[in-house]
Amino acid sequence: MSPDPRSQNPRPQDTTRPPASRLRLRQSGARKLSYAPITPPVIYTPAQLPQTETKPARDLSLQGYLRGVRGDLYRKKARSDTRTLLTALFTDSAFKHTFWFRTASFVWGRPALRYTLYPLVRTIYRHYQHKHCVWIPPATQIGPGIFLEHLSDIFINGRAVIGKNCNIANGVTVGQTNRGPRKGYPRIGDNVFIGPGAKILGAVTVGNNVAIGANCVVVKDVPDNAVIAAQPGEVISYRGSSGYVDNTDY
Repeated sequence: MSPDPRSQNPRPQDTTRPPASRLRLRQSGARKLSYAPITPPVIYTPAQLPQTETKPARDLSLQGYLRGVRGDLYRKKARSDTRTLLTALFTDSAFKHTFWFRTASFVWGRPALRYTLYPLVRTIYRHYQHKHCVWIPPATQIGPGIFLEHLSDIFINGRAVIGKNCNIANGVTVGQTNRGPRKGYPRIGDNVFIGPGAKILGAVTVGNNVAIGANCVVVKDVPDNAVIAAQPGEVISYRGSSGYVDNTDY
């Protein structure tokens, strides 16, 4: 009698399926999962998009360039004639730096001069940046009447906006922050005095006629006519920058 072939070749078991006992345990101990409904993405029209604050346009005209140079010279010497200009270019290092900053900014903003005269002007201005340790990019928007009191360790972010008649002492940093609620660059008003070692960081707005004390760290908005000090900066009075910013009647 021949053996049964089914006994020699038993049916292979399904190894992918767990045993019945394990399956019962898994079913009895399984928790009921709940899933949050998927919300469809919100599509905004261009009119509904949040409006970002744009940087005001710079005055790239020849009149704007001459107005800036004349204002810087008058703030330093209380005069703005040709003789005073030539004398200051050879004897006043601070005005010499602002003059080449204005020239580089004007030439950089003119497409016809950007690829012809700008490389030479940039080389001269870069020389004074290394010599004076004052770093103000030519693209920085600064109003007329800038007054650099001492040439040492001054760093201005190229995206910052500074108004007219601003006094900047040594060790000042006007910088950008890349995260947090104050992400961005500062905006500084007119007739502002920035004391030695002061730091203005992030998307803060400094009002007009503000005096910022030495080594002060500004990380929030400052109202008009305020005097701030300490770290971080706090308003200590509202006497403004009167007595610190002068020669503004050019």
